[in-house]
Amino acid sequence: MYSILVNLLPVLVERSAAGPPHPARPELAVLWRAHQLSATSNAVTASGFAALDVELPGGGWPHRVLTELLLPHPGLGELRLLVPALVRIAGASSSRQDGGRSVMLFDPPAALCGPALVQLGVDARQLLAVHGREGVRATAGLRRWLPSADLLWAIEQALKSGHVGAVLAWLPQRLRADALRRLQLAAQSHDGPAFLFREVDARLKPSAAPLRLLLQGAGIDRLSVRLLKRRGPPLAQPLLLALPPILSERLRARSRDESVAAAVEPRLETSAIDG
Repeated sequence: MYSILVNLLPVLVERSAAGPPHPARPELAVLWRAHQLSATSNAVTASGFAALDVELPGGGWPHRVLTELLLPHPGLGELRLLVPALVRIAGASSSRQDGGRSVMLFDPPAALCGPALVQLGVDARQLLAVHGREGVRATAGLRRWLPSADLLWAIEQALKSGHVGAVLAWLPQRLRADALRRLQLAAQSHDGPAFLFREVDARLKPSAAPLRLLLQGAGIDRLSVRLLKRRGPPLAQPLLLALPPILSERLRARSRDESVAAAVEPRLETSAIDG
């Protein structure tokens, strides 16, 4: 083996001095150094957040790979984070005749709100939800729903089909590593983004997903996004993103007032006790 490496070394040095890889070998052009952000050769879908696109390899949500979104609980605004991308993929009925490509959602933890999605610009007719027997919304009486193994198989087939614009999947806890590897292999055939929603504790476990983000709430219509894993250097500080609002200005003002009141009341109680 040593002699083979020694014989190959002059060839590698010669190719390096000759310049960039030959166009006929595009797979050689995707090499990246650890201190640089990868310039992926695959397509991406812009996230709709300029600060986030700057930090994502390729400048958007990558196609043909898995993207993991880790969150402490559903409802932080994770769907609103993806809405700009879903608008580009699924389109809006008022802006396209065909309505764009379909989006499949596997085991969403709550019923989708069609009017809110339409308000944000998503064509709700392009959304298809698939529920599993062991998902968050499952009950003992719904035997017809898919168990976890079958749900993972359905996700895999959707990624391989070539007929889906985007895949969003809320995965069961204690997921086996080989299941993630199978999904990552299937995602290589999927010309679109594939998002996996998982619990925060999953950050302590290895994952085949090349892109992993930790989401946390940061106030009304605001989301903290920390990049845990990407093809590039680590990002020291989380990003603070302003989400598309879904509440009216009156309700947002009311929520702000309630938040301020909740923060002031403990201080007033402390002052009364100290006094």
